[in-house]
Amino acid sequence: MKLNGAQVVIESLKKEKVDVVFGYPGGVILPLYDEMYKAKYPRHILPGHEQGAVHAADGYARATGRPGVCFATSGPGVCNMVTGIATAYMDSIPLVVFSAQVATRAIGRDSFQEADITGITTPITKHNYLVKKIQDLPRVIKEAFLIATTGRPGPVLIDIATDVFRAEIDFEYPAEVHLRGYKADFTGNEADIDKAVAAFKEAKKPVLMTGGGVISSNTAELVRQIVAATGVPVVTTLMGKGAVSDFYDAHLGMVGMHGSFASNMCITQCDLILAVGARFSDRVTGDVAKFAKNVTVIQFEVDSVEIDKIVHADIPVIGDLRWSMPLFVKKIKKSSASLKKQFAPWREAMMKIKAEHPFVSRKLKGKITPELLYKTIMKHADKDAVVVTDVGQHQMWTAQFYNVDQPRHFLSSGGLGTMGFGLPASMGAKLGCPDKQVILFTGDGSIMMCCQEFATLHRYGIPVKVFVLHNNVLGMVNQWQRLFFGGRESQSIVKDLVDFPAMGQAMGVEGMKVSDPKKLDSVVKAALESKESVLVDVAIPNDENVFPMVPGGKHLDQMILQDTID
Repeated sequence: MKLNGAQVVIESLKKEKVDVVFGYPGGVILPLYDEMYKAKYPRHILPGHEQGAVHAADGYARATGRPGVCFATSGPGVCNMVTGIATAYMDSIPLVVFSAQVATRAIGRDSFQEADITGITTPITKHNYLVKKIQDLPRVIKEAFLIATTGRPGPVLIDIATDVFRAEIDFEYPAEVHLRGYKADFTGNEADIDKAVAAFKEAKKPVLMTGGGVISSNTAELVRQIVAATGVPVVTTLMGKGAVSDFYDAHLGMVGMHGSFASNMCITQCDLILAVGARFSDRVTGDVAKFAKNVTVIQFEVDSVEIDKIVHADIPVIGDLRWSMPLFVKKIKKSSASLKKQFAPWREAMMKIKAEHPFVSRKLKGKITPELLYKTIMKHADKDAVVVTDVGQHQMWTAQFYNVDQPRHFLSSGGLGTMGFGLPASMGAKLGCPDKQVILFTGDGSIMMCCQEFATLHRYGIPVKVFVLHNNVLGMVNQWQRLFFGGRESQSIVKDLVDFPAMGQAMGVEGMKVSDPKKLDSVVKAALESKESVLVDVAIPNDENVFPMVPGGKHLDQMILQDTID
């Protein structure tokens, strides 16, 4: 079957069962858009900005586990996607980004809208390609989807010279590809698992730490079997939230800079950390020199680069969690009863600390606090709602206060911390999970970064519930300035920035405001019951801090607590 390059892309996407693409047309990618128009495939979402496209593809991937796909034209088009590509890379999210490049003969001549996007994105992609020959295109696309979705997932970029779209080839999509130096089977050494099992059985005060790798590998159910078999206390990284249900009684909460008192004390008092799919980022460890001293660290990790990168792993188990977790569970279950008994005193001690130190907001008469807002929304939201956040104080409050029961129901930019991620990501999540309620928590700073996507929600009838925690400051920046920079609020006051409900309404999205705690319940109920997208502007105190907090450079037991400030 003879096809041109643009048709090859379309047919390859069919082979990969891609159901939606997020993209923005431009000059050199027009041949692809023309063939897409003729083929009436795939479903295409036109955002307000290319950054919105890549974040939407990211949100789709996080919510579904399938690779997100996006299109961009050359130069400024794909350069506008760089932040989103880096966001996905830092959180190991599978994306395949198709960009068009100027014609082969024009590459390297500073041609109109030319940018060396493979050079620009080399540090922030798992792999990238510049395709200058039509003969390479089917193989490259097949390789890109394989690389993006196997092992440690990540974004792959395919930059295609525009003349390749017009060239023709006898099309045959490869059934499989073999990449030199890359294997899709990430099987490790079972002897390492035996060492981990032996150490776990010897522990008296173990803790299970879940990371984003549990989510991306779809092994949450196996991790939950470990919890059910042993009753081990659980802490989670931001990216690992949902791997174990927040409703599990010995789930101590998020660990690290804004983690719970119980989680941080658990890490400082335990004798063994069973880290599954977690990379020990600086936000988790605090002062790494004093992190988990005299503790046995078992690290289950697919990427050998992460072993000993930040925290020394006494027992590394390198390999795909889909290989290692079934074996570990099988071996642990043989000692289930004795381990439950062995860990019981430690478990009870940690649950006591958890009960004594819950997450709380200040009690402020006549004002809506974050705690009240989240409790009210959880009361009315669907139990299986997908929760998305932007970045800032509201992100940490969502992680602290909003309980999720399943993996892929909490989506947030962890590694890069990208303001503006939330709105397009929630759009992608809703398109990937149309039967689930999608709720976005954002701030009055973050929402301005990609606010044009309200128009996209309206254009395509994508219902997302957006709650703007409006405190008239760039919350996390302002908190640091008040606590550590002598109260000098340099460029962090954004009072009267915009009328958010009016902005939403101008783009076709219903807007509401609420500042009275007595009216909060009815406003939240109305917003969540609506069949359309709704923006709710929620006034919260401008001096509300996220606590607990481990100041930069301090260790986990040097937390600032709410009751030490009030």
